[in-house]
Amino acid sequence: MTSPDEPGQRLPRKLRARRATDRLTDRPDHPLAGVIRMPESRVSPITSIVRRIVWACVALLAAVLLVYLDRDGYRDSNGDGLTLLDCFYYATVSLSTTGYGDITPVSETARLVNILVITPLRVLFLIVLVGTTLAVLTERSRQAFKLQRWRGKVRDHVVVVGYGTKGRSAVSSVLSDGVEPDRIVVVDTDQAMLDAASALGLVVVLGSGTRSDVLRVAGVPRARAVVVAANRDDSAVLVTLTARELAPKAQIVAAVREAENVHLLRQSGANQVVVSSETAGRLLGMATHTPTVVDMVEDLITPESGLAIAERDVEEGEIGGSPRHLSDIVLGVVRNGKLFRVDHPEADAIERGDRLLYVKKVTAPRED
Repeated sequence: MTSPDEPGQRLPRKLRARRATDRLTDRPDHPLAGVIRMPESRVSPITSIVRRIVWACVALLAAVLLVYLDRDGYRDSNGDGLTLLDCFYYATVSLSTTGYGDITPVSETARLVNILVITPLRVLFLIVLVGTTLAVLTERSRQAFKLQRWRGKVRDHVVVVGYGTKGRSAVSSVLSDGVEPDRIVVVDTDQAMLDAASALGLVVVLGSGTRSDVLRVAGVPRARAVVVAANRDDSAVLVTLTARELAPKAQIVAAVREAENVHLLRQSGANQVVVSSETAGRLLGMATHTPTVVDMVEDLITPESGLAIAERDVEEGEIGGSPRHLSDIVLGVVRNGKLFRVDHPEADAIERGDRLLYVKKVTAPRED
């Protein structure tokens, strides 16, 4: 019988205790727009200021034009009528709400234009002038609107829990496969990490991935894949267990530090488990006597350039043939979700519906 003090029993107790206390809903004052943040369009401050100045000038010129066209309906304190300069003067003091009173609308038409047109232009002019303050005040509303629209249409996206070294590498690999940044959701408790992810155009969620309601905010129930890149193995187990409960059909890939915890990840619902410490250790050992092999492995797992391992559907003309005779370097055949190496008897002939695991050439992006 296993002792209660053994690690295999101690870990689940910690997980159950943490799961019982981690509840986002216990904080009803926590607004959703403060938890999840949509990527922002990047506009430089100079561009923003220029745009506001342009809109202010447009409002001013519109007011000048209206006053000039109806200048006979205005009275000047000098009694000599309104010139174009007087129209500019009146529009400026009127839109800025200064109103010296030396030029006043006297006809019914001029007063009606002031009510229906000049007043809205005055409001627009003031909005432009205090645009920076209003932008801050309306930021939360804009985020809430974008969030509602995103949550209504997002499907088959990728959720990455943890944006440390492993999480950033996973995101880079997913982006290299052609996935749009707004279809990747990063969950982390470190605001600095989330700021870095948001700068890449990713959707970010502030909160612990061990909480089911945080994962619901990230859209895990509708996600295609979940990458668990937590810093602790016990956290990885709990995140995997919670994600599998929310998304029974999603592909869950998890990383652990110790091999003894692999079975916990698999029992929790992980489809694939990567042991980071052992993988790094094997590469270090290989580098002592076969460093070129390590270079090749590094090339294969680096998606930006060189060679990369990819998966594709079989073509119609390849059905019935041997994967060894294809122009591509085929490493294995995926059939009904099971991988057969190219030297396995089951992989002697390609069948309809198979997928090929092969080595492809990746063209490095051209540097400007």
